[in-house]
Amino acid sequence: MTAPMVPLRGYTAVRARGASFLLHRRSAYAALGLLVALAATVVASLCLGESTVAPGEVLKVVFGQPSPHELVVGEFRLPRVVVGLLVGAALGLAGALIQTVARNPLASPDVVGVSWGATATVVGLLAYGVVDSTGQVPYAAVAGGLVAGLLVYLLAWRRGLHAQRFVLIGIGISVALSSLTSVFLTKGDGFQAQAAKVWMTGSLNGAGYDQAGWLAWVLLAAVPVALWAARAQRSISFDDATAVGLGLRLNRIRLGMALLGVVLASCAAGAAGPVDFVALMAPQIAVRLARSAQIPLFCSALTGALVVVLADLLARRLLAPTELPVGVVTGLVGAPYLMWLLIRSRRGGS
Repeated sequence: MTAPMVPLRGYTAVRARGASFLLHRRSAYAALGLLVALAATVVASLCLGESTVAPGEVLKVVFGQPSPHELVVGEFRLPRVVVGLLVGAALGLAGALIQTVARNPLASPDVVGVSWGATATVVGLLAYGVVDSTGQVPYAAVAGGLVAGLLVYLLAWRRGLHAQRFVLIGIGISVALSSLTSVFLTKGDGFQAQAAKVWMTGSLNGAGYDQAGWLAWVLLAAVPVALWAARAQRSISFDDATAVGLGLRLNRIRLGMALLGVVLASCAAGAAGPVDFVALMAPQIAVRLARSAQIPLFCSALTGALVVVLADLLARRLLAPTELPVGVVTGLVGAPYLMWLLIRSRRGGS
């Protein structure tokens, strides 16, 4: 006979088809609020541009009904918004996973070398003419990010993965790869180096369903692993001695979560270039909205999507008709946010 599940404070017991799990109520409310805000931002992004389209006409295009604005909304704006949603969700989830493994709110793919691995690889290949097709850039970015993430993990390994060592080695790898990128830009072909600089800013300009298609498949394949990671978060919240005493395989759990984070961040860089600070900000915004002990993965993905779509809308309209790369806007917001986190950490803030 199975004992009844007693929900903890702030949690609700949910039972479905013989399975039982605990749902954090505030996380559910936060996710609902984020979904509403994201839907409103998506509609605004589809409505606003060089020509303004009424929300009703936008919805007609989205749901496949005839509309005179099919070209503007369906061919130009909608693919860009879809790519922004997927890139933001991938970065938000990647940041949440890496911060969980590192136990540090300052850890993110930007900080621990993954984004710089993708950047250095793409810039080097573009600057020296090895890659001259935009269709090859995503694969180069994914490969570079994976190699950099693997290098950080191997160097941080010492009879297990230690959180502080992981972050410090990641920062060192980032600095080294940043310097290598500068060398590529200086020594490579001038025209190709200029194209690499444009890619480095992180942009959704010209983004289409080609990028959205494979990134959507990656996120879909990541769902089962993300569900496992959400369940495993409580396990790695214990200190190492307690976790080992409970029989938990911490190293395997951390490896799985770190690997998923690296893959998602690399794929996001492959689709839109290195969009800085989204993976850093999104998990911390989500955890403050949810007020949960662990970083809520679903809320982090939604927050990342909201940040990227909103930043892209601002990038298109702030200096219209000039369009800024979305990475410029996220960088302008993310850099002060990083300094705020550093100040809070020095003061012992949460």
